[in-house]
Amino acid sequence: MKVLVIGSGGREHAVIRKLKENGEIDQLFCAPGNGGISVLAKPVNIKATDLEGMVQFAKDEGIDFAVVTPDDPLVLGMADAMEAAGIPAFGPSKAAAQIEGSKVFAKNLMKKYGIPTAKYQVFDDPAQAISYIQLENQFPTVIKADGLALGKGVVIAQNLEEAKEAVRSIMEDKIFGKSGSQVVVEEFLTGKEVSVLAFTDSHTVVPMVSSMDHKRAYDNDQGPNTGGMGTIAPSPYYTKEAASRCMEEIFLPTIEAMKKEGCPFKGCLYFGLILTEQGPKVIEYNCRFGDPETQVVLPLLKTDLFTILKAVREERLSELDIQWSDGAAACVILASGGYPKTYETGFPIQGLDEKGEHPGVVVYHAGTKRQDSRFLTAGGRVLGITGLGKDLSQALEKAYGAVKTITFERAHYRTDIGKK
Repeated sequence: MKVLVIGSGGREHAVIRKLKENGEIDQLFCAPGNGGISVLAKPVNIKATDLEGMVQFAKDEGIDFAVVTPDDPLVLGMADAMEAAGIPAFGPSKAAAQIEGSKVFAKNLMKKYGIPTAKYQVFDDPAQAISYIQLENQFPTVIKADGLALGKGVVIAQNLEEAKEAVRSIMEDKIFGKSGSQVVVEEFLTGKEVSVLAFTDSHTVVPMVSSMDHKRAYDNDQGPNTGGMGTIAPSPYYTKEAASRCMEEIFLPTIEAMKKEGCPFKGCLYFGLILTEQGPKVIEYNCRFGDPETQVVLPLLKTDLFTILKAVREERLSELDIQWSDGAAACVILASGGYPKTYETGFPIQGLDEKGEHPGVVVYHAGTKRQDSRFLTAGGRVLGITGLGKDLSQALEKAYGAVKTITFERAHYRTDIGKK
């Protein structure tokens, strides 16, 4: 078997490490990949969003199965393009990927099918959005760009001035390009946030171990929103009761809603949830494995990942009994100083061996390049250091122990992952 994984970050590294456990796979390719991934899979210099180039490569190379992991190519229709070329692919169709590609689509879907979420309004005119925010006069308030924005398209405005600035920068200054043509303004919900990734073949839903992301750049949830500075799994707040309610009130209704809308979802569906006093509600959906949630969830998966991916694509997920390890995982992101704003790259990384690994932890490469058997920084989020243990404190101890010995110039990380 020849398998192609599309993407280049820590999530893709986590998926590839799991796929390496399968004996059926003879060759793994990753496009475009990164320095750490290149140790396990052959890198292919094609942009993840280049549908035509990617399909042509897959045909020329005789790829047997494609795994499409990032949001951008899924929203553009990469899974459809692969299937149309006769290459089996894991990942939702372009129509189903709208659930992440358009916040407006997702919110309207929840409203139509009674799936619990925050009260909201949609605007395509900045003046009307600001007028509504003034009228509601409830802060904090949440302002979201409609389309994809690298995980940074959400602003939690603490007052009217911040709200006005957010609306103007998204809709008028177009800081996220076309993604900001429309905005969703929604009420701020209070409660415990939890992420649940789920395998689904559009009929069966199998939730993975719950996790908790830490999105802000600095300690104590301060600073700008990032793609994630660390994660823990499982979430201590996600009880059996909460899980049961989520399945009945959110997971199954979402899958049914997508089928009724004519865009059945097959792949990994990410539920960004908040556990409020009124019960669980949806903050957002993602149409793929979360990053960095995948880096704590997949290490706890006991069942073969490739077997699951094939079952999802072939709509026979109900045949599998998916097993998870007990214990916990914690991932701390080592980022470039200045991320998520301006930062420099190209610094040598100390503390890794020739395979880009470190004893006692799992090192996921997110933004690295390999040069003369050394690893250099090549992105905002550089490494994800994941510790595994019998409980959360042990997992965190391992992760932070390694973080202190893996260094590069201007490295930045949060010191409080999992503390709350």
